[in-house]
Order: sequence, then C-alpha cells, then structure tokens
Amino acid sequence: MKLAIYLGLMQTTTASDIEKMIYVIRGQKVMLDSNLATLYEVETKSFNRAVRRNIERFPKDFMFQLTTDEYEILRCQIGTLRSEHGRHRKYLPLVFIEQGVAMLSGVLNSPRAVKVNISIMRTFVKIRQILLEESLLYRMEKLEKGSDKLFKIVFERLDDLEITTPTLPPDRRKIGI
Repeated sequence: MKLAIYLGLMQTTTASDIEKMIYVIRGQKVMLDSNLATLYEVETKSFNRAVRRNIERFPKDFMFQLTTDEYEILRCQIGTLRSEHGRHRKYLPLVFIEQGVAMLSGVLNSPRAVKVNISIMRTFVKIRQILLEESLLYRMEKLEKGSDKLFKIVFERLDDLEITTPTLPPDRRKIGI
C-alpha cells in the first residue's frame, strides 16, 4: 500500500520510502541520523548539532550511537561505501528509536519538522500493526494445529471405549404426567 505523504514544498515521500529507512539494530527499530536529516532537509552535521544541544531530551533508550562493528555491518547491508574523497563519516552515526524520533519535534521546530514527524510516527504505527497481525496469525495457526491433534486423540479414545446405553427396568415408575 502506497500512501503519499506530503513533505514540504514539492517533494513527496511515500510510507514505503520511510519504511526502507527503518532498521533493526540491537533489537530496536531505529532510523539513522543521516536519513532523518535528509527527510528534514538539513545537513546531518546541523541535525546532530541540534540534537547534541538538547541532549537531555534523548536518553539512551531514545537514541544511541552505533559501535564501529554495527556501522560496518550496516554499511555493507545498505551499500553506503563511496569511493570519492571526503564522502565518509568522521563520527559514528546516531540512531533514533521511535520515542527519539518523536522527541525530535521539540528540537526541530519548523513546519517541515512537524510534517516529517507525523509521517514517521504513522509509519512506525503501521509497522507495529503489521508485526502484531503477523504474530496473531502465527499464534492462531499454531493453536489450530495443536487443537487438531488434540481432537484427533480425544475422538480416537472415544472410539476405543465401548459405550453401552444403560437399559432401564421395564417396571420403572414414570415421573410427571
């Protein structure tokens, strides 16, 4: 499903474009500082400077810096290695968890920042809903498979039992009218 999200003057970004910018690192869904800076249409350097000036808004469970190993793995996965001089990062990237992205709206207070944050939050919610639906479907399938086996066993046991209907004595007294 492609939802066009208006982001600024004449540029359009889709929800699937934002989804491609979300990575799983340390078991968390995160966005890179450079991707967020691109969405906000600011330089990564300026973006990170604004974050560092407001660092008290970003505890470790909202934002963290990648390790060298994590950055190398990520570079290989997304192909960010460029051969031109001066194209490599001087510092390891910052990554923002969903709550950190939400906190950016207080740091970057422009109309564009508000629109970008709304779009990103909607994308995170959409991803969470998709994961929840997949998890529920998996659990239901697992339950159905387990219950099929259980019912099969119960019916086999019932078949094995010799069930006889009780016979009533012929001279029994009737109750009621």
